[in-house]
Amino acid sequence: MTAALAAFLRAQFTEELEKARFASGTVTQDPERFGVAPEDAAAHARFSVAAAEAKVVLLEDTVVPYLGAGGAAGRTAEYQLRLLAAPYVEHKGYPHE
Repeated sequence: MTAALAAFLRAQFTEELEKARFASGTVTQDPERFGVAPEDAAAHARFSVAAAEAKVVLLEDTVVPYLGAGGAAGRTAEYQLRLLAAPYVEHKGYPHE
């Protein structure tokens, strides 16, 4: 279950990062079209991309390497994985047991 859940989250987070990068490029190229000031568009774009990147890094660097490890590290990694997955429980591709 944890391997399937990690793969599911990896796919979700990668897609969210791609969408954030695309949206940030779109909004910063023509912010007036969206009714925002250029500096606000740039700040929001940086935030959106950074937030998406942080989720990818958190999963890949602090959760996945410890899945299946014994002891507290393994339990913590599985708990973190389930916390990261919680918002996606109703997603059609969520790997329910």
